[in-house]
Amino acid sequence: MIPIAILGTFVYLAGATRWRGPCYAGIAASCLSLIYYKYCTFICTQVLVSVWPGAAGYVEAHAQGLRAITAPLAISFFVFEFVHYLIDVCRGDRAIRNPFDFALFTVFWPSIVAGPVKRYQHFFAALQCGTEGVNSQDVAVGLVRVAIGLVKKFAADNLTSWIAYSAPLYTGMTVLDRWQFLGLLALRILWDFSGYSDMAIGFARMFGIRLPANFCWPYLAGSVTSFWRRWHISLSLWIRDYIYFALGGSRRGVVRKVFNGLLAFAICGLWHGAGWNFLLWGLYHGVGIAVASTYRDALGPLGRGIGFAFDRVPFVGWVLTLGFVSIGWLLFFYPAPEAMKMARLLFVKV
Repeated sequence: MIPIAILGTFVYLAGATRWRGPCYAGIAASCLSLIYYKYCTFICTQVLVSVWPGAAGYVEAHAQGLRAITAPLAISFFVFEFVHYLIDVCRGDRAIRNPFDFALFTVFWPSIVAGPVKRYQHFFAALQCGTEGVNSQDVAVGLVRVAIGLVKKFAADNLTSWIAYSAPLYTGMTVLDRWQFLGLLALRILWDFSGYSDMAIGFARMFGIRLPANFCWPYLAGSVTSFWRRWHISLSLWIRDYIYFALGGSRRGVVRKVFNGLLAFAICGLWHGAGWNFLLWGLYHGVGIAVASTYRDALGPLGRGIGFAFDRVPFVGWVLTLGFVSIGWLLFFYPAPEAMKMARLLFVKV
């Protein structure tokens, strides 16, 4: 955790100045640290070699050094919180003056590993409520939330074992069994991610601190747009506020809106992991959002008719959304060629 401590000290000092130069330097240092620790190997062994095949020899000669790069625990969450802090300070929000307060915001242990991604303004407001006193209701609600998270995590771990056993048998399954496999894969990732969030929110609540909600029944969403309002909410809002809006959002026409959305979701995908499959998973959802938000106008009367049908029969939109999201999880878990083969086999009998 030494790199995080050094980076956090630099970010704190940069924010304390409230000058744009040091704050921009802190943002750059945070992003470069994330790129180095999490993506250096992927960039060198996958991206660079793909663009410039002649670099293969250089990469092979330094393979041992690349393998030695070990990312500090939860660096993605630290960097996102550091970047948000410095951007908001640049926009005029009050900087954190007390170094102990900044350290508390940075290393608040319930949310370190799996979020939610905190905003420091909301965190200190919640912390103030917690310092005024913890009541029995907070403790009870927190304990129940932690118990729910543990049950979800236990179920997810068991599904992980079942999925690992069943994946090699996927090709020989019936089409119905493959869809069952996909459904359990979707449940596994929901219970795993939301289970961690439930425990973090529950432990914080036991101290009287209310962290923001991170999941809100995402598999009940009736559109891809609605899904991303319900799934990993703190991350989705961060991507929207600090990447999508920073690129211009939807203010510069449909083409620019679609491009900004694709770039934001590409970054969202890579945030989850360094690999082509994560990038493609992000772009997959970016395309889904682009279609969902533009088809009514882009297709004219046909698009408005389809939209009217979805509005009148929400069940259809829910089924299509759940299918779209679930198929996307194949890209999240498996290399792109394997994921595409598995997706194709959902619709054909071998």
